[in-house]
Amino acid sequence: QMNIILFGPPGAGKGTQSDKLIEKYKLSHLSTGDLFRMHLGNSTPLGIEAKKYMDEGNLVPDSVVINMVKEEIENNHESKGFIFDGFPRTVNQAIALDKMLKEKSLSIDNLISLEVDDNELISRIKKRALVSGRVDDQSEEKINNRIKEAIETGSKSSSSHIFAIQALNPQKKKLLFNSLLDQLNNCLLY
Repeated sequence: QMNIILFGPPGAGKGTQSDKLIEKYKLSHLSTGDLFRMHLGNSTPLGIEAKKYMDEGNLVPDSVVINMVKEEIENNHESKGFIFDGFPRTVNQAIALDKMLKEKSLSIDNLISLEVDDNELISRIKKRALVSGRVDDQSEEKINNRIKEAIETGSKSSSSHIFAIQALNPQKKKLLFNSLLDQLNNCLLY
């Protein structure tokens, strides 16, 4: 089983890159954005709570996100592995993910961080808004707020990246740095 964490702000291309990795490794895609939309569409208690934050263009609190992710992992216990798209974003989320995986004798195998210029992010999200129908893509103010929060959260919680690296088993940790460039060259769209 292979578990990959894919980091990046809204509009960085996490969904696009996830599709390539999923195709190559037959992983289950665990996107917090997709989970939010599923819970919103089904009006679940977690969805209703998340909606309040998303409608304001804010990030959803850790407790809500963690419960959505835990439920999704449990619902896909037969998976060949997961690509965690945009999760964990905070130290609390990283700790929760580590605990969830350890309970199933799993670990993180690879980390990939996508970095894109802020102006390019805004341009991409505006283009996506034309076809997505996503509430959080409709307002430039909300877009700017999401990017700002994602960047601030990412920089303040860079220790979550370090924590996630520490969660790798020793053999995988060594291979991560040797194989990441090869994986990127073979899997990612440019």
